[in-house]
Amino acid sequence: MPIPDQDIINVEVPPLTSAQAFYLPEVFKGLGTTLKHMAKAIARGKGNLAMAYPEERRENIPVEEGGMHIPNFRGVHRLNRDEDGRVRCVACFMCATACPANCIHIEGAEAPWDDREKYPAKFDLDELRCIYCGMCEEACPVDAIELTQTYDIVGLSRQEMIFDKQKLLAVYDATIDGKPM
Repeated sequence: MPIPDQDIINVEVPPLTSAQAFYLPEVFKGLGTTLKHMAKAIARGKGNLAMAYPEERRENIPVEEGGMHIPNFRGVHRLNRDEDGRVRCVACFMCATACPANCIHIEGAEAPWDDREKYPAKFDLDELRCIYCGMCEEACPVDAIELTQTYDIVGLSRQEMIFDKQKLLAVYDATIDGKPM
């Protein structure tokens, strides 16, 4: 079905002025903005915010707001276990649907247990493709997937950074006490 003529809006792009075409004034505006932000940072007096990793780690730097410690980063994912030690996931595909990076791949199967219909026969999460937004964690109705405070994972190949169900459950076992791996 074609678009009616009354719904079409022609947008005229105004021509650049000679100063804008030269781009130098725009460069100076950008530098002015940068210098303004730098002056504000110096005036606040927070000093150097860089850390000497690996001697100094993020979990040793408290982020205080109103007297409470608020974590300021999200780390590697984990699949949680239920009370019986089984994977908590019910293969509803909500996390995979909510993921903007499309890094979660699930294959569901009929559960051998009576308390649920499905479970993930295969659950893969590409940690290199993930943007660590936390939307998978928010979308999960049974709190099966979670982002931990562990951030320094290393892989020697791309394949090592694709976490399968066993590796995600191993991260749960390593981080269940709340401390990083």
